[in-house]
Amino acid sequence: MTKVAVVFAPGCEEVEGLTIVDVLCRMGVEVTMVGLEGQVVPGAHQIELTCDTVLDDHLLDYDLVAFPGGRGGAQKLSANKQLADLMRRRNAAGKWNAAMCAAPTALAAYGLLDHRDYTCFPGFEKEIAQLATDAHFKEDITVVDEGGKVVTSRGPATALAFAFRIAEVLGLDTKQIKHEMLYDYLMAQK
Repeated sequence: MTKVAVVFAPGCEEVEGLTIVDVLCRMGVEVTMVGLEGQVVPGAHQIELTCDTVLDDHLLDYDLVAFPGGRGGAQKLSANKQLADLMRRRNAAGKWNAAMCAAPTALAAYGLLDHRDYTCFPGFEKEIAQLATDAHFKEDITVVDEGGKVVTSRGPATALAFAFRIAEVLGLDTKQIKHEMLYDYLMAQK
């Protein structure tokens, strides 16, 4: 069974993290909510999230680890030395990692965006450019860098697209879930 961990840091964008959890659970993926500093995590909008577990070496066991954004959450993710070590080890093992909104700054801080394509919340590409001078910013809704095994996305409104891209890089067919959640209808209205 495919296993995904979503790491929630204090100050995270609740909708971004919970959208990943919701979509992947609907698809039958085993999803674990991991608290960075504790099992109860205060989100950026005062929504308290209760995670399944707290950060430990089990993060190495997942097929993909995802970070929701939020400036405060991204700063905590970037500064956590244990998480940085685990994410570098995941990357060296060729495992997928994903981040959206402000959280790609954490991937850049760990060195995981070096020579990679990515996207982020508008304006954070300036911060990332200082951390990963040879990273390649794209304005797409989601960006997949196959070589680096990295998936990134823009912000709260792109959370569904991000969750579907995560499922797709893990080899899952998203056609049915997109239809069931009216995503195909939404995209047809553009």
